Amino acid sequence: MIKQLFLCLSGILFLASCKNNETRPSASADTEITKKVNQLYTEYDGSKKSIYNQSFSDSLFSPELKKTLENAIHASEADIERVKKSDHPDEKPLLFEGAVFSSLYEGYTGYKIKSVTIDPSGTSADAAVELEYTLSPPKIKWTDHVQLINSGQGWKIDNIRFDTIGNAKDLKTSLKEFTQNATQ
Repeated sequence: MIKQLFLCLSGILFLASCKNNETRPSASADTEITKKVNQLYTEYDGSKKSIYNQSFSDSLFSPELKKTLENAIHASEADIERVKKSDHPDEKPLLFEGAVFSSLYEGYTGYKIKSVTIDPSGTSADAAVELEYTLSPPKIKWTDHVQLINSGQGWKIDNIRFDTIGNAKDLKTSLKEFTQNATQ
């Protein structure tokens, strides 16, 4: 009888320890994703310094998004130079105006990560981020979705799907359209 009880308890403990091991990687992935989203919204908040004077971190952005960001900046800088050298140097070149990483042109005054959903394959994730703008009435709240990929070198931001309050669908599309307009 004691032997059966011992075997039963051993089985329960074994199953409980397996279940605990399953949740640890997810918890660490959630933590890493949360750190990346916090890094995005603190380093690139738009109010600290111009996006033209910032480098785009290899550890924060996916290679594709980083290249798209850099292409858009280079296209804008080229348009600035083109206008300076044109017959109409008082013309306005294509510039990044407003918040680049937010649905709302004015940007945000606060944010909160509402949820993190990791794809079952563990290769992609979505972080729902509630942002707010409170500098002028009325107070505005919206939710953008930061999309991340697990590149094998950690989680990296690959895109931001904007809320419907803005004019753009997502960050990559917005940047590609900007680059295309700047090079025409």
